[in-house]
Amino acid sequence: MSKLNKVVLITGGSRSIGAACAILTAEQGYKVCVNFANDENAALGVVKKIKDLGSNAIAVRGDVANEADIKNLFAETKSRLGPLTALINNAGILSKEGRLDTFSAERIARVVGVNVTGSILCAREAVLAMSTRHGGTGGSIINLSSIAATLGAPGVYVDYAATKGAIDTFTLGLAREVANEGIRVNGVRPGIIDTDIHASGGSPNRVEEMKHVVPMQRGGTAMEVAETVLWLMSDKASYVTGAMVDVSGGR
Repeated sequence: MSKLNKVVLITGGSRSIGAACAILTAEQGYKVCVNFANDENAALGVVKKIKDLGSNAIAVRGDVANEADIKNLFAETKSRLGPLTALINNAGILSKEGRLDTFSAERIARVVGVNVTGSILCAREAVLAMSTRHGGTGGSIINLSSIAATLGAPGVYVDYAATKGAIDTFTLGLAREVANEGIRVNGVRPGIIDTDIHASGGSPNRVEEMKHVVPMQRGGTAMEVAETVLWLMSDKASYVTGAMVDVSGGR
């Protein structure tokens, strides 16, 4: 695939793992759509860094829990950057730490809406854009899961963990569904990573507090996760699909 023909859409691309993926993909010659929900300044900052690298990028606002926003996101990417060749399904949320018996229906619906429904709908649009069955030339989908899918996150956010378990299953099923249509689908399960998502759950110091449970005795970085994402997207992983790769320090 030539350098000029690589276009990636990264949901939740304005911060943390998404922003790291945006920078690394740009360094590999991708034109990048940086999706964001609220923080436009952060998204524009990522776009500026990409342009400083000599690549092209756009920032597009959109809530991945909203189907109309998703369709607009993909339309803007195609119109302004060209045909899509990769999707990084990175957008995800969690709510305040707690037990299930304190969770409201509204909380659960929002977490499921962003983490599961949003990821599935974004993947649907990517398949429509990239599958040879629909006239595309193939591509790659990377779904961001979490090691919480294997641990359950009891007493903290079992709803979030359950959504990531759904992503694991979806990744395997979709990979097999489109394997003969030029699309590889893989997932990455980050462990305790030093990002601002922990603050949204009410534990801004969670990495420091939890590093003792990690065999490597430290938290990971957004860039370490992004490097794994980039490998799965690359031709070096050309025979890898339906895989889940843990980036969790051995946990």
